Amino acid sequence: MTEFISPIISSQWPDDTQCVVLLTFDVDGVSSWINRNPEYANLPSLMSMADYGPKIATPRILDILDHYNISSTFFIPGFIVETNAMLVQDINGRGHEIGHHGYMHEPPATLSKDEEHEIIHKGIKAIESITGKRPIGYRSPSWELSEFSIDLLIKHQFTYDSSLMGDDKPYKVGNKDSTNQIVEIPIHWLLDDAPNFVYAPSANRMGPLKTANEVYESWKSEFDGIYKYGGCFNLTMHPQHIGRPGRLLMLERLIQYIESFEHVKFMTCEQVSNQYLTINP
Repeated sequence: MTEFISPIISSQWPDDTQCVVLLTFDVDGVSSWINRNPEYANLPSLMSMADYGPKIATPRILDILDHYNISSTFFIPGFIVETNAMLVQDINGRGHEIGHHGYMHEPPATLSKDEEHEIIHKGIKAIESITGKRPIGYRSPSWELSEFSIDLLIKHQFTYDSSLMGDDKPYKVGNKDSTNQIVEIPIHWLLDDAPNFVYAPSANRMGPLKTANEVYESWKSEFDGIYKYGGCFNLTMHPQHIGRPGRLLMLERLIQYIESFEHVKFMTCEQVSNQYLTINP
């Protein structure tokens, strides 16, 4: 373990766990671009870059996770589930969790309550039809919930959400009545690959296109801090962005760095949610 980091022992986790690590992947494919502008579907280069995620990058990511014996959570829009059924079966078959991520990557804040309800229902059915399992976790596309989202997630029997930024440890959201709450597994833009790696001139996304080494240093520093305070290192990645060969080498390097620390546990979001509820019923 890196000796200069003096941990502040946390009561958040059982046994001797100091910090939990979530490697999560939003397999958006073409859905996020098409939702932004349906005319983007007519741009072959942009679509091919997006499709690289589920077709090329995700299988490589799965092999890396197998190599390090890490179970992860993959948040997948329903449209991508339906159009990449064999990939979804492979993810599920390797023991990873599949979470809800809209249908065509629709940000909830852009929807009416009825529209949001319908999209949640549609995404559940898409995942359930391929895996035979109902998703218990949700991550909002573009990370902006609506005023209705939490109530709708509770109504649809989700156990957790991963869209808010109010802490660096899990916490409960919803009504004060504990029967109407779910676990929030917080995220942050700092721990997202997209702000660092997205470059798509035809879609008016122009950078900053940081190097893998720059992002490694940023994520490494944040892990150091979260480890010290006994938090939850929830890393959000998109296969079409993180999945380029040099960036995958950086991800492996980060995994190896994290593994050098004592009392760190890699978990899925479902495992974190269940563990949190065991300690905080």
